[in-house]
Amino acid sequence: MPRDTHAVPRSLPELIRKRAVERPEHPALVVDGITVTYRELRHRAASMGADLRNHGVSRGERVAALSGNRIELADLVLGCAWIGAVVVPLNTALRADSVASALEQAGVQRILVSPEYSVAVTGFDGTVWVMGEQYVPTAGSHPGCEPETLDPLDLAAILFTSGTTGLPRGVRCPHAQFLQWGKGVSASLGLTADDVLYNCLPLFHTNALNTFVQSLWSGSTFVLGQHFSVRNHWHEVRRIGATVDYLLGAMVAMLMNADPSSQDREHSVRVALAPATPTHLIEPFAQRFGVELVDGFGSTETNLVIGTLPGNRRAGYMGMVMSGYEAVVVDNGTAVADGEPGELVVRTTVAGACSQGYLGDPIPEPGSWIHTGDRVIREEGGWFRFVDRIKDVIRRRGENISGAEVEAVLALHPSVSQVAVFPVPSDLAEDDVMATVILRPGRDFDPTSILDFSQIHLPYFALPRYIDVVESLPLTETGKVQKAVLRARGVGSQTWDCEKSEFRARR
Repeated sequence: MPRDTHAVPRSLPELIRKRAVERPEHPALVVDGITVTYRELRHRAASMGADLRNHGVSRGERVAALSGNRIELADLVLGCAWIGAVVVPLNTALRADSVASALEQAGVQRILVSPEYSVAVTGFDGTVWVMGEQYVPTAGSHPGCEPETLDPLDLAAILFTSGTTGLPRGVRCPHAQFLQWGKGVSASLGLTADDVLYNCLPLFHTNALNTFVQSLWSGSTFVLGQHFSVRNHWHEVRRIGATVDYLLGAMVAMLMNADPSSQDREHSVRVALAPATPTHLIEPFAQRFGVELVDGFGSTETNLVIGTLPGNRRAGYMGMVMSGYEAVVVDNGTAVADGEPGELVVRTTVAGACSQGYLGDPIPEPGSWIHTGDRVIREEGGWFRFVDRIKDVIRRRGENISGAEVEAVLALHPSVSQVAVFPVPSDLAEDDVMATVILRPGRDFDPTSILDFSQIHLPYFALPRYIDVVESLPLTETGKVQKAVLRARGVGSQTWDCEKSEFRARR
């Protein structure tokens, strides 16, 4: 029997098929200079899915990718979803040891890489497909197949996000979670089928992946850029006719720091999703560029739990609890009164709207509370305001960085005896990474040597900007470093600043 195209989609393949019927010739995706209509998108998903099967990929299998924003990566996401495989897109800034750890965690036996990243998988003993070579699964190389009939709780992706105590951890993301992201953010931004969504963040990141689903949900057009450039950003959004933009707080700050231009408002963007934007930049940005900035709370592990709707926003606030979710502010497990800071804990009443937890952990029971590690305040009336992060996680340029992981690397340097890593405020919003070190006896302080050593093991965004040398670290009675004391001390007159040196990180 023919499928009911009016039914609410329960998986990504169902959503793709629905849009292909409703808007066959409307542009769905633009990437690498290639424009793909919704009809063609369905064909590419079916063709890639069939070719993956032809290469031995089965339902439930994890297939990784290490690539920039290319059409082949988009095809892999679509093809895996089509046949019920699980895509595992990896951060291209990860070094070989982190890549190996992620592949092992996820149980990956096959990976698709673009040529410039093939060195990162040199030691991988599974199947490596290099884009552009023969015998690589490719959309269009097969006439296609029918999609798997999937349950909303079936996994669509495993996304790696930095934890607080070591290497990145894989988050199990089901189809239902992506669909709820599409539904919730589409409502928050007021998306319509006529919108053009522009996102230049990497497709391995939950931000860009969910933008793709938002465009599918609203029937609009998703334009995937290559990278963010202050100089070219507004030129690019003008060129493509974007109406919706996706920024991070640091990107907002950089755009505001650029010289004013008579072309600042010569574009069609009306709204931008811009989490972590400093409050003092929201109104000036709107006045200068004519773009409304929208905040909210969501994470790879959760969804758009706290947000706003058009016409009901407050500068400096993440918003209110969205339909289908619950949120409580707690201190030591006890709810605090409105106006008091505490940790944000959240849960959903919609099956699959949040992740299924981390690889290696038991799948949480439905309705389980999720501890976010974020310190927030709920004010009277239900509006939530972000305060800071509780856990030892540093947020820099859209990436979560584990302070413990950075400490583990710096501690291996022959000059370093002890080290503590923590966030300090950045002039571009979010955080910068600061390290306070105790040197080994008889060793001189050579910060360039420390960073040269560190970037062998760490992605560039995790390298410390600031380094202090001290005689001792402030400790608690139980021997733990009091990082709150270090954060309060912050950058001093004797602090070494990477950005004022000749050191350049490899990217």
